Parts: sequence; C-alpha cells; structure tokens
Amino acid sequence: MGLTRGCSKTGCARPAVATLTYAYADRAIVLGPLATYAEPHTYDLCRDHAERLTAPRGWSVVRVGGEFSDPVLAADDLLALADAVREAGRPGSHRRAASATRTGTGGDQSPPGPTPRGQASAEAGSGVVEARRRGHLRMLKDP
Repeated sequence: MGLTRGCSKTGCARPAVATLTYAYADRAIVLGPLATYAEPHTYDLCRDHAERLTAPRGWSVVRVGGEFSDPVLAADDLLALADAVREAGRPGSHRRAASATRTGTGGDQSPPGPTPRGQASAEAGSGVVEARRRGHLRMLKDP
C-alpha cells in the first residue's frame, strides 16, 4: 500500500479516497474528500465503501465535494517525509539546536539543516508556528 492511508473498514486493503465524520447534533454523516491529516474520530474510506455508504434510520448522509480522486503522493511529500525520518533518527538533534540557540554558539559553526519541503515548506512560508505537540495532535500559533 505504500505511504497512502488505507480504508478504515475491517479487512479492506484498498487506499482511502474519502473521510467520514459524524455530526451527532444534526444526525448526519458527513462524507468528503480525504482529509490532509488522519484525525481521531474520523474514518477514511476507499472508493467502493464511500460510494455504497448508507445511514441508519433517521440519519442523513451529507456528501461534500464531487467525485473522489485517487490518492496521489507528490514528490515533495516523499522528500518531506524522508527529511522528517532522517531528522528524527539523528540522536539529540533537537537538544543540540536548542542549546546552540540559547548559548549563541550555533552561528557559522553548525552545518546547514535540511531545506523544508512539502507541507513543512508551506507552513514555513505561511508564518504558522507549531506551539505544542501532544501525540499526533499539533497546536499552531497564529502568525
């Protein structure tokens, strides 16, 4: 399956193309394009399961967007993923960078870091700053 997210249905190995969420107050199931990030309390579905989705009695299905496009992983996303894996594998890389910044010794002595790509470069260009991370959730500061 590679780097794409799979269908949440048990026993289904097809790639996901849609994300399902529940709007309990409205008694509605919202089915839309595949979300950028996998979030808790959402379900990713393949094309077959998304098209055959039915709601329980008294509930409605709200379909957002049109056709579901096949998942495509851009080269920038692959490079960003590779950079993130390399950075995470470096022992103490975050601690070294933080201490160099505090002591002012990081300047020209430290080698240049990797250039951000994909989602990381989009966030860096927009001025979004990650304030805190807790597990898979991220809290972002406004620019």
